[in-house]
Amino acid sequence: MRSTDFSPLLRATVGFDRMMNLLDTASRVDESALNYPPYNIEKTGDDAYRITMAVAGFGDDDLNVTLHENQLTIEGKKDRGEAEGERVRFLHRGIATRAFQRSFQLADHIRVSGARLENGLLHVELLREVPESAKPRSIAIQAVGTGRDTKVLENEAA
Repeated sequence: MRSTDFSPLLRATVGFDRMMNLLDTASRVDESALNYPPYNIEKTGDDAYRITMAVAGFGDDDLNVTLHENQLTIEGKKDRGEAEGERVRFLHRGIATRAFQRSFQLADHIRVSGARLENGLLHVELLREVPESAKPRSIAIQAVGTGRDTKVLENEAA
């Protein structure tokens, strides 16, 4: 397995420790875990997103959606006791109901607004809500020692 050293990037950045940890984690991903269950990530509006995951065979009691420190985790675990109690014998089993755990790292200011199970698809709705303090704002420039008034500079900029 190949490991990447991100320390040269850290010398030129400030406050990107979390991003570097994400890159390090992404480089250690197990390839077999990427295939099940299949999912889509959709942009449904300017500040709205949806994760849709195919979870055929799972009910809402078999699924767990949790959010902890910008990490969204979707877990599925089918109760094996149901099938064994009914003594079901499969001639062919093509619908996978094996346990899974899929995690998504959410950006700052992304909020999970809801989740619903519909026709074998789990939809997790996400919204980006940037607080006023984090939005860009214009900073007035004050001219000092040029003999020009600040109002003149504001009029010239307009």
